Amino acid sequence: MLTLGVRIVRRVSSTRAFARLAPHVVPALDRSVHRLSGGKYLVSGLMLPGVMLTATGARSGLPRRVPLACMPESGGTWVLIGSNFGRDGHPAWTANLLAHPDARIDWKGERVEVTARLLTGDEREAAWTAALRFWPPYATYQSRVTREIRLFRLAGRRP
Repeated sequence: MLTLGVRIVRRVSSTRAFARLAPHVVPALDRSVHRLSGGKYLVSGLMLPGVMLTATGARSGLPRRVPLACMPESGGTWVLIGSNFGRDGHPAWTANLLAHPDARIDWKGERVEVTARLLTGDEREAAWTAALRFWPPYATYQSRVTREIRLFRLAGRRP
């Protein structure tokens, strides 16, 4: 049974107004809370598990940090969903991972070195089905765009 708060957030997060406002507000709040909590928390983590991804910029070659919702999997992997809040265009962090798949995440206060892999075919389809069960608003995001939302699986690696 979903709490009233989760049902409300799911409904609100599916709106176009949220898609316009959230990319400007949520990451800024997440970065602040992450910094103040010593890397343990994200505001968005109240509703969905989240990580702070540090990846190398595809064009700049500089470290880029972005807070992201994630879908933790059994076995110590994570799936990142490049929904971009249902807006046109892939989020920049997906291009960064395509160009430089070795990255780092902050997960519950721990730094984890990871390698990202773009999911395709049946593997992507299975992860997408799981993502829709995990957070149904992803279906609304996909319905708004013509691009296929990118999904990445992150697996830990030794630094």
